[in-house]
Amino acid sequence: MRMIFIGPPGSGKGTQAQLLSQRLGLLHFATGDILRDAVAKDTPEGQRAKPFMTGGQLVPDIIVNDIVNARLRSKNRPVKFIMDGYPRTLAQANSFDAVLKEQGLDLDAVVFLNVGDEEIVRRNGARWTCINPECKATYNTLTRPPLTPGRCDLCQHLLYQREDDDPATIRRRLQYFHEQAAGILDHYARQGRLIEVPGRGDIEAIYASIVKALGK
Repeated sequence: MRMIFIGPPGSGKGTQAQLLSQRLGLLHFATGDILRDAVAKDTPEGQRAKPFMTGGQLVPDIIVNDIVNARLRSKNRPVKFIMDGYPRTLAQANSFDAVLKEQGLDLDAVVFLNVGDEEIVRRNGARWTCINPECKATYNTLTRPPLTPGRCDLCQHLLYQREDDDPATIRRRLQYFHEQAAGILDHYARQGRLIEVPGRGDIEAIYASIVKALGK
């Protein structure tokens, strides 16, 4: 089986992709890992991606496409996999379609883990991190709150909220996600490959819904 996982930041798609990978024997094809691996191995594509990654910038589509394509064209190319974090744009989706066709690999499904914006803000906005650089313990006021509000259980230092977990930042990221995802979802819906699964509830219940939707 070959599939793509799409979902807003904080939707739990990484967790579900890992479960499917472990239980169905699929390679969890996380784009961030592929990029870091290309940089670590100093491949030509990795050399082009490195300045963007070290500068904290998004790696341009054409470079990400080249890295993914090189992986799929390699001798040890993955045959059964879950793509997590790619494609992020319609241009990437078109490039991915082309390389899959070239390699004779058809997609079985594109799973959209759908979670409403307010729920995403609620989940991500509940994350807090220990300010102590030697600790960096993380807490969630909804699921794993600290024993003393605002204090780390381990070292008693103050907790702070990272910029990525600030509600305003989360909403900006969600807006960007929706702008990019709309075209991708429509693209795969027209191909008849899109499966939408609600992403709220217990992890195992969501997993069961995904497996049921896949017909497994």
